Amino acid sequence: MILKAEHIHKSYTNHVALHDVSIEIPEQSIFGLLGPNGAGKTSLIRILTQIVQADSGEVYFAGEKLQAKHIFEMGYLPEERGLYKKMKVGEQLLYFAELKGLNIRDARQKLKYWIDKFEIQSWLGKKVEELSKGMQQKVQFIATVLHEPKLIILDEPFSGFDPINAQLLVEEITQLKKKGASIIFSTHRMDSVEQLCDHIALINKSHVVLNGAVSEVKNKYKQNKFSVVHKKAFDGIPQSFEQLNTQVRAESVYESIIKMNEGANSNKALLEFMQNNEVLSFNEVIPSMEDIFIMAVESSK
Repeated sequence: MILKAEHIHKSYTNHVALHDVSIEIPEQSIFGLLGPNGAGKTSLIRILTQIVQADSGEVYFAGEKLQAKHIFEMGYLPEERGLYKKMKVGEQLLYFAELKGLNIRDARQKLKYWIDKFEIQSWLGKKVEELSKGMQQKVQFIATVLHEPKLIILDEPFSGFDPINAQLLVEEITQLKKKGASIIFSTHRMDSVEQLCDHIALINKSHVVLNGAVSEVKNKYKQNKFSVVHKKAFDGIPQSFEQLNTQVRAESVYESIIKMNEGANSNKALLEFMQNNEVLSFNEVIPSMEDIFIMAVESSK
């Protein structure tokens, strides 16, 4: 594990931000940190990056108790961006790299890679305030990863990006993982979670209410529902199923959503369907991460 948080508790005056929160971030993985606004995600990130201290609990980085030295092995892109508006882009990126422990020669060398990758040569002499929100976001991302940290924390990284640049960032995040980085990815975009994350934790009202590998979480929330695409309306369906709804997809083509009763056999039911109808497809309905997010939050109220 690159990072482990155990039984973290944090309160502000009369507000409990985190209560008994424990998560583990596997090495070379993308970990989705999810939750509604005010759930406690930002408080946890601030504890992991040593901006604030937990009231109780422990955090371990690469097997050691979290210490000041570990901040040089982290990169943090906050939701509220932290660039100096009056400072030129090139000077600012080199400055942040030196703060993270790089000497000026290594910083220039690593910066050249990102200049070419994001095609920002013409921006280097401009002040940050002269850039669009999306351009500033690219600069902030480069500042976050320039020193090649072991752990990268991205809080709503797609804010301000159009779809093309959002996809570019997805590709870069994936490449960073392949090169060995571990990534904590805090977002409200469930489509990005589906696309990127290996593991997730869902925080609601200061508690972790869902935690695990994405594949395991999806299996946990399956509801034995199936989509059947067929040629004509059903005269009836096997008793082992309940028909939830049917809609017309095209002329003489229907899609029915059915739910399999406990203990029923899907293969046997499919054969029964095929005796009275031409079945074009038969697929299990797997809940999306957005569906799971809503169900988990509702059940934790």
